[in-house]
Amino acid sequence: MPPATLMPVVFVSHGAPTMALDPVAARDFGALGRAVARPVAILVLSAHWLESPPTVGTRTTRELLHDYSGFPTELRQVRYPAPAAAALAQDVLRLVPGSRLDDERPWDHGVWTPLVHMQPAADVAVLQLSVPWRLPPERLHQLGRQLAPLRAQGVLILASGGMVHNLGQLAWGRPDAPVPKWASEFEAWTRAQLVGHDHDRLVTWRERAPGCALAHPSHDHFVPLLVAAGAATIDAPSVSFPIEGFELGSLSRLAVRWG
Repeated sequence: MPPATLMPVVFVSHGAPTMALDPVAARDFGALGRAVARPVAILVLSAHWLESPPTVGTRTTRELLHDYSGFPTELRQVRYPAPAAAALAQDVLRLVPGSRLDDERPWDHGVWTPLVHMQPAADVAVLQLSVPWRLPPERLHQLGRQLAPLRAQGVLILASGGMVHNLGQLAWGRPDAPVPKWASEFEAWTRAQLVGHDHDRLVTWRERAPGCALAHPSHDHFVPLLVAAGAATIDAPSVSFPIEGFELGSLSRLAVRWG
């Protein structure tokens, strides 16, 4: 039997970088962070670092990576001076054969936009691992299984992407626009696979999920979910959705928690 002290696994839809300044996000992500036991460290897989083979980022605290343009200048003032999880880096390199190290890579906004709310004290060590997004879905799921032993060490595995993510279809300037059918159907299908622990269907999402082509014209924001689901398979924990809803019509805010 797996130990009772396994940390949960979390997937978040991180939205736009401005989420770091959003009081609604602060409320919802803050509640999500407080509901999870304090981790020893946090391992983040972000849709904004798509590198093969799986690559471990910085082992020292660096300036944040502002990997975007056209947003308010206040975002440049955001700081997240959490310690870097240097010891965890060695565990990840050991658990994932063929992985490598890039000590120059700072944390992108897929890392710090949720964490400024989830862990606002910035006192938990953080490590980022790239998502090798061009691997077959089954291999991404396997990557999660390789990382799963970290949960018994008190590590929170946090996958950061978007449950429905098509910037070209957003209702800009209309935060309460109705949700299009293709977006709600895609999200509902994915939720059903997660609740039913049907990961065989989940990894064939591109062939099976309704509305897939519109929900993810590029699959970079979905594949972190496959890694997270793989990390949760060792104990088939309960699945919950601590953050729900849509904004700008089709942009899903869904967060998933296993355990």
